[in-house]
Amino acid sequence: MANRTIGTTLKQGSVLIGSLTKIKPPEKSADSHDVTTLDVTDGYKRFIPGMKDGGEVTVSGFFDPDDAGQLAMETAVDAGTTDSYVITFPATFGATFTFSAFITKFTVGEVNLDDPLSFELTLKVSGKPVLAIT
Repeated sequence: MANRTIGTTLKQGSVLIGSLTKIKPPEKSADSHDVTTLDVTDGYKRFIPGMKDGGEVTVSGFFDPDDAGQLAMETAVDAGTTDSYVITFPATFGATFTFSAFITKFTVGEVNLDDPLSFELTLKVSGKPVLAIT
């Protein structure tokens, strides 16, 4: 059953990052290694799984210079720290994504007459992101 995602939050530690309009959760992937040998007779390659990658989390929203969470992102990108993050989905989903990450991009959007000032954030996941269902 489809449910709305209004109420989804992102926190760095205990600090809520406010005014978000979009969160793309981690996308897990795995490397593959070709282990095909010369004696294969069916013409198909053989593979084994390699290391896994927690991917990236991308976030966008409306820039708010008074938001403690957005200010924490500016501080974290300058410090180059790896921090704990939690994406909490609404109660109808009963799920959270917990992960460690560092910021690879923090951009305040284009200034123009027609649109609110936005920001974008990209987090590189370090280690295993954990999806918990409650």
